[in-house]
Amino acid sequence: MAGSSFPPMMGDASSDLARILDLNCSARTECGVSLATIAMTTGLIGHVMEALKRRSAGRTRLANIAHLLTGNFLGSLLGLVAFALSARALGVANYGQLALIIAFTRVVERVVSFQSWQPIIKYAAGLDASSDRDALRILMKFGLLIDVGAAVCAWVIAMGAALLVAPFFGWSAEVVQLLVLYSSVLLFQISGVPVAVQRMAGNFRLLAYGQLLNAVLRVLLCLLGVLLKADLAYFTAVWAGTQILGSLTLLTLTMRALHRQGVRKILRAPLAGITSRFPGIWNFAWSSNISLTLRVSAQELDTLLVGFLADQASAGLYQIAKRIGRVGQQVGPQVQNVLYPDVARFWAQGRIGKFKRAVFQAEAMLFGFGILCILIVAAFARPLLMWTAGPAFLGAANLVIVQMVAVAFVLSGSAARSALLAMGKQREVLRIVVVATAAFHITALLLIPRIGAMGGNIAHIVLGILWTAGLALSLKQALKTTHSDRLTRPVDSLDQADLSPSKAI
Repeated sequence: MAGSSFPPMMGDASSDLARILDLNCSARTECGVSLATIAMTTGLIGHVMEALKRRSAGRTRLANIAHLLTGNFLGSLLGLVAFALSARALGVANYGQLALIIAFTRVVERVVSFQSWQPIIKYAAGLDASSDRDALRILMKFGLLIDVGAAVCAWVIAMGAALLVAPFFGWSAEVVQLLVLYSSVLLFQISGVPVAVQRMAGNFRLLAYGQLLNAVLRVLLCLLGVLLKADLAYFTAVWAGTQILGSLTLLTLTMRALHRQGVRKILRAPLAGITSRFPGIWNFAWSSNISLTLRVSAQELDTLLVGFLADQASAGLYQIAKRIGRVGQQVGPQVQNVLYPDVARFWAQGRIGKFKRAVFQAEAMLFGFGILCILIVAAFARPLLMWTAGPAFLGAANLVIVQMVAVAFVLSGSAARSALLAMGKQREVLRIVVVATAAFHITALLLIPRIGAMGGNIAHIVLGILWTAGLALSLKQALKTTHSDRLTRPVDSLDQADLSPSKAI
C-alpha cells in the first residue's frame, strides 16, 4: 500500500461496496473510504457538535439565570426582612413615611436615569474585545458620562422636588430633612456601565451574589434599630448608607474588571464622531430612557399615588405588598440580564433560529414561574405577613395576592421586550409602554379614591395584560417580517448569516 491511491480496478465485491459507499463517486482514499462518506460523516459530526453547542449554550443561559434568580431571591428576601424589621420598629404610620421617602427617591432616580447599559450592550454585540478595544473605550466613556450626568441631575431634581411635594403629602419639616438626606444616594447611582460590563463579561455570579453582603449588613443594622427602639431618622440613614455602599462596591469591581481586560484610560477616549461610528445610538438611548420613564411612573409612582389619593397608612400596606411581590418580580429583570446580551449577539450575527429558541425558552420559564408564584402567595400570604411585618399589616394579604397576579402578567413580557430591543424595535416597545402606562394611570386615578390601595393593584393587572399582549403581537409581526425578508435573499447570504462564527465581547 505504498501508492497514494488504490489501483484502478478492484474485485467485484469491493467494487460494489465502493459504489455503495461512494454513491457512484470514483474518488477513493487510500484506506478505501470514499470522500463522499468522509463528507457525510463530517457533516453528521458537525450537526451533532452544533446540537451539543446549542444544548450547552441553553444550559449555560439557564445556569446564569438560575444564579441571578438565586442571588436576587436571597437579596429580595433579605430586603423584605429589613423592611419587616423597619415596619415593626416604626409602626404603620412612620413606616408609611419611610416607604414614601424611598419611593420618592426611586421615582426621581428611575425617571432621570438613562439606563446606559442598553445601548452599550446593543452596540458592543458586534465588537471583538481584542481587536476593537478603542470602540469599547468610546462606548464605555459614552455610558459613564451619561451615568454621571444623570446622577447629578437626579440629585438636584430630588432636592428641589422635595420642597414642592411636601405640602401635598402633609410631610413635616423633619420628614423633608430626612428626604433631602436620603436623596444623597442619587449622587452615587452610577450603575449603567457597571451593569453592562458585568453582563457582557458573563459575571452573572458577581451580579447575583455581590450585593448579598450589603443586604446582610442592612438587616443587621435594622435589627440593631429594633433592639435600640430607633426612630425614623436612624432607619433612613441605614437605608441610605447601605445603598451608597452597594453602588460604590459595584463600580469599583467594574473598573478593575475593565482594567484586567485591557480596556483602560476610558476618560481619554475621543467621543467625536460617535454617531457615525455607532449610527442611531442617541436615538436608541433616548427611546429606551423614555420607555423606562413611563414604566417607572407605574412601578414606582404608584406608592406615591396611594399615599396622595388615600393616606400614609394605606401607602405603608401597599408598599409591604409590593415588597413581597417584588421577590417574584425580580425574575423578569434577571432573565433580561442574561437574555439580552445573547439575543443581541444572535440578531447581529443573523442567527434567527438561535434567537427564537432563546426567546421561547425564556418565555416558557417565565410563564411557569409566574403561575407558581401566584399559587404560593395565595397559600402563604397571611402567615408570611404575620411572621414578618406583624398583625398590624394583615390588611395587606389580599393586596399581595392581586399584586402577584399583576407581576405574573408583567413577567410574561420580559423576554419579548429583550428580543424587540435587540431587533432595534425600541419604538414599538415605546408605543406599547405608552398605551399600557396610560391605561394604568387612568385605572389608578379612578379606583384608588374609591377602593384604596387595591385600586393600584388592579391598575397593575390592566397594565400587565396590555403590556404582555402588545409585546407578543409586536414580536410575532417583527419575526414574520424578518422571515419574509430572508426568503428574498440569496441562499449563500443566508448560510453565511446563520453560520458565521460568533465574536467574543
